[in-house]
Amino acid sequence: MRIYKIIVLFLAISILTNCASAYKMIKPKSINYVSTNETERVKIEYKYDLLHKKYAKKELKKGVTLVAIKITNNSDRDLKYGSDIKLTYENGADINVMENEKVFKTLKQRPVSFLLYLLLTPLNINRTELSDPHEIYEDWFYESRSTFIPIGLVLGPGLALGNLIVASSANKKFKTEILEYNICETIIKKGETKYGLIGIKTDPFNSLKLKVK
Repeated sequence: MRIYKIIVLFLAISILTNCASAYKMIKPKSINYVSTNETERVKIEYKYDLLHKKYAKKELKKGVTLVAIKITNNSDRDLKYGSDIKLTYENGADINVMENEKVFKTLKQRPVSFLLYLLLTPLNINRTELSDPHEIYEDWFYESRSTFIPIGLVLGPGLALGNLIVASSANKKFKTEILEYNICETIIKKGETKYGLIGIKTDPFNSLKLKVK
């Protein structure tokens, strides 16, 4: 019974800490931006702290921060992001913005890792039952009967397949959204507003601004 409790505890901890997580759509056009800066009539609004669960943990582990940005061009000319306007820190230092495809590859979940749950497949629970006592030569005896329950045949493949499906679906949504809002080399016409998702290697919550050429 003690071994059984240890196994159950181990599985519970493993499931709670290592399960795949779903992806919550960011929707940059619907965000309430609270940070803003304006340079030469070009305004940038931005927001950190976009990802959740496993994706947020990957941000911290890899040192990559995903930022939603909103750029409004109130100048009298069209501007190209990356050429005419660039993202900088508040002190004017340039920011090395990662390619969105690379950001996805850096922060995505690894579905193959959940195949490790298949190692639970051989797991059995040994259940022992005692028969009613019977008397032999004035001594009482019990007969025991052991039954093996192959819970691993369901638990291992079930956890592996379930997490594989969740992680793959989440990654697909993440990739679709981050590529849809790839603002690199985008032309922002005068009077127009564009939204984007960018990945930068920075400490969270550093102030940002635009440099207009």
